Amino acid sequence: MSTRADDLVDRRRLRRKLTFWRAAAFIVLALALAASVRWLMADRLGLSSEHIARVRIEGTITEDERLLEVLENLRKSKTAAGVIVTINSPGGTTAGGEAVYEAVRRLAAEKPVAAQIGTLAASAAYLVANATDHIVARQTSIVGSIGVIIQFPEITELLNKIGVKVEEVKSSPLKAEPSPFNPTTDEERQMLRAMLLDSYNWFVDIIAERRPLTRAEALSLSDGSIFTGRQAVELKLVDALGGEHEARAWLNKQGVSEDLEIVEWKPRESGGFPLLPGFATSLAEYIGLSRQNDLVRLLGVDRIFLDGLLSLWQPEKVGLPE
Repeated sequence: MSTRADDLVDRRRLRRKLTFWRAAAFIVLALALAASVRWLMADRLGLSSEHIARVRIEGTITEDERLLEVLENLRKSKTAAGVIVTINSPGGTTAGGEAVYEAVRRLAAEKPVAAQIGTLAASAAYLVANATDHIVARQTSIVGSIGVIIQFPEITELLNKIGVKVEEVKSSPLKAEPSPFNPTTDEERQMLRAMLLDSYNWFVDIIAERRPLTRAEALSLSDGSIFTGRQAVELKLVDALGGEHEARAWLNKQGVSEDLEIVEWKPRESGGFPLLPGFATSLAEYIGLSRQNDLVRLLGVDRIFLDGLLSLWQPEKVGLPE
């Protein structure tokens, strides 16, 4: 009799556990479904009414197709009345800066666009800021570093120490130069300098065109110097001091209603499984968790994969010979 009673108690405990886990699974499934719908329908649910769009440009600038897609979608949007481009970046590749600059210029041709500089907008990031029609910076923001740089390692001494020799056959002396496997010649340096100066002059021309400066004035400010927001206003590199509030006030003067909500437009997440990254971040946001994961950028790992000419403030020199 005691055994049957124990069996009955065990069955009741088992049923309670099953009920608990079924309820937990149902709640997780419901949250997952809600987050999935929110992610898949974000453009329709969040952007169906007129609003001011916010786009963030952060970290190292490259030719990011997802960011370019957001800017193009904003240009075509019938509900985004104005745009605030929030910038916090040390710059990036010249080609990346050029691509984002041109995308913002196309956007600014359709609707008012202001740039709001946070901690930093240097090099290619400052170039992007000039694609907008009004630049606002904090008093202590870092602005400028107008210029172009190319860096490459030269490891011949290391190879000599470990007894390694690199042989090569090429069609002409400048093919595949500069190379880390042999010292750079004067001819190679002249080639690189000519290429750098061409991109540099292109950069300076844009500053002279977009800012209330003569080319001579723009050239004098394009020696790689950085400035605070206060200095940048005096030098006419920035239009006004402030933050998002001041950027929004400028949009209001351009005819954008002051009653509109600011809605952030974010690039679609990328990953091997199409729904998983966007689903995961949306689910985290839906249940109140942070969706920021900038450890890679914080450590500077993303800069390792940059190639070509850079317009970047303080590029990483770790691992390069002195």
